[in-house]
Amino acid sequence: MGVMTTATESDFGVYIHWPFCLSKCPYCDFNSHVRHAAIDETRYVRAFEAEIAATAARAPGRTVSTIFFGGGTPSLMQPQTVGAILDAVGKHWTVAPDVEVTLEANPTSVEATRFRGYRSAGVNRVSLGVQALDDASLKELGRLHTAQEALDAVAIARSVFGRYSFDLIYARPRQTPEQWTQELKHALSEAAEHLSLYQLTIEPDTAFSVLHASGKLVVPDDDAARTLYDTTQEVCDRAGIPAYEISNHARPGAECRHNLVYWRAHEYAGIGPGAHARLDIDGRRRAIATEKRPESWLMRVEAFGHGVITDDPLSREERADEFLLMGLRLAEGIDPARYAAVAGRPLDPERIRTLASLGFVETNGEGCLRVTQAGFPVLDAVVADLAA
Repeated sequence: MGVMTTATESDFGVYIHWPFCLSKCPYCDFNSHVRHAAIDETRYVRAFEAEIAATAARAPGRTVSTIFFGGGTPSLMQPQTVGAILDAVGKHWTVAPDVEVTLEANPTSVEATRFRGYRSAGVNRVSLGVQALDDASLKELGRLHTAQEALDAVAIARSVFGRYSFDLIYARPRQTPEQWTQELKHALSEAAEHLSLYQLTIEPDTAFSVLHASGKLVVPDDDAARTLYDTTQEVCDRAGIPAYEISNHARPGAECRHNLVYWRAHEYAGIGPGAHARLDIDGRRRAIATEKRPESWLMRVEAFGHGVITDDPLSREERADEFLLMGLRLAEGIDPARYAAVAGRPLDPERIRTLASLGFVETNGEGCLRVTQAGFPVLDAVVADLAA
């Protein structure tokens, strides 16, 4: 597999976090919050505008190649809120003519009615949280939509946006490889170019972790999950949508450019409650994060012009570890010369030889080091070994 050409060395992403959801999914450990009172979107827009201005003042002169509205549930925002935030980005930075603007959406009929408004506001790609294509699983996952409603929303997305993707969760309770194969084939017939396929993991401090600990939620064991992972790769490869990253599949050229910014260790700004950023300021890469609680973030921005609570320069070691951890998630792998430039030392050739002899890594024709199909399920161990 050759190196993808959908991102350049200077790609710069802007991540916008909308923290609100209608209900909290039992598997979710993201920074998302349910509020029963109406959200004052005008007030939040002003705060987003202020934080964009403050960030651009610290990281001026960038050309924005990708913008991503994540959450939470950004499709609960009014289209004019999205438009105002995009206007603010364009006011403080240059926006590339071919900018990719993605918005995460719930696949419900209510939210699908806003799709045209989002497109008018400047969104050109949506990512739909479908999660499953059967109603019993959707209910178990705490989703508020039915499979049919999700497929209807996908059809509307297809008619409104040039590009769309949707997510599915597998290794669900009682799921067999046969069931997953059928579900995945159905999904592939609906997904034009991109699918995100995540294994269900039990995260601490979620409703599922409580059920799992009490024995009320049984998920496939490691061997069964591995079989489901292998099934995923086979079915997607046959359909021409191979994995370009451990959980993301796309037709060549249709990769999510915003996510490539993260995995290739480029710069990105983080705007909104609990957003993270990696920015090069005065020659140092800085790790920046904002206050997670929405109301506290809002008060901080109104008082100080931004909601930043951590802002640390990364050491060479930290940068190098991050570069490895993110880059080896990609099927294209990493350029060892770029690693050496970041780390100030090359990767240990002896460790690479050992991992290669075990069949976990390989070097391609362009000299990139990549993790093999056999190495992906043990990716954390591979990265830890190389980073040591």
